[in-house]
Amino acid sequence: MSAAAGGNILVIKHGALGDLVLALGPLQAIRAHHPDARITLLTTKPYAAFMRACPWIDEVWEDARPKAWQPGRVLALTRRLRAGRFARVYDLQTSRRTGWYIRLMGRPRPEWSGIARGCSHPHADPGRDRLHTLVRQRDQLRVAGIARVPPPDLAWADADVRHLGVAEPFALLAPGSAAGRPAKRWPAGRFCALAAWLARQGMQPVLVGTAADADALTAVRSACPTALDLGGRTTLAELAALARRARLAVGNDSGPMHVAAVAGCPSLVLFGPASDPALTAPRGPAVAVLRSPDLARLTLEEVLAALPSCAGPLLDTPPIRTTLRLP
Repeated sequence: MSAAAGGNILVIKHGALGDLVLALGPLQAIRAHHPDARITLLTTKPYAAFMRACPWIDEVWEDARPKAWQPGRVLALTRRLRAGRFARVYDLQTSRRTGWYIRLMGRPRPEWSGIARGCSHPHADPGRDRLHTLVRQRDQLRVAGIARVPPPDLAWADADVRHLGVAEPFALLAPGSAAGRPAKRWPAGRFCALAAWLARQGMQPVLVGTAADADALTAVRSACPTALDLGGRTTLAELAALARRARLAVGNDSGPMHVAAVAGCPSLVLFGPASDPALTAPRGPAVAVLRSPDLARLTLEEVLAALPSCAGPLLDTPPIRTTLRLP
């Protein structure tokens, strides 16, 4: 059966959150290319419930990512993949692990878009790792016959957030980042000062993140009593709903900022030397990036000066300085 004619399609995208958000455009493009197919997403547990509401997929499978020394779990995954009778696989994770999954499929193998050895539609660009995620995935899908990939879209993700106690107008702050990578964090003390400044402008600072960000969230909440700490208290759908209603969002390079940007919230994303915005910056209708070689030296004044580049007339702040906008 030709994959373009329908059949069963598998899309592999484990995460992390920012990468999953950036994959929403490719997911929409895959659905448009296979309107009559049954599309299954293979992802990890933190994102499964959220993605079940996505209109471009029919089913979500959780991947426990078994280790090679767990033969029982590997066998269970193998049986499930083969039972899916997939006509084509779009590997948007393109990791060493997912490259191994092509061998679990048995023979005949499905058509496979990715970088796995022996795949039918390889993305063989030697410079692929130097491309922004959206560009890399767009090029990968082009090789597989999909000419147009729209921007990421979260219009489908919404939730009732009245129970969270947010007072409008409000601004989202995301002072956390990947655990174990402190170079990605603007100091919590600067976020405290930013929260206090927002409160003086009449906006409630609303803190978002996960339980792993508790230290930074607690510091900001302690320094700014009017701030609302929602760290670890929101679903991803609720986070998208908050972003859609917020006046602006400021945060480190992190998953919540990807959600805010795609949801349409005017967003300022802070990058240090530990990550490259040319490869992973959030994308959305009103996003600006402020990059510093040392986030510990980035001042509150520089962040305030950069806010109009994303928030426009929402704020009465000095002219923009030291910002980088991605095309």
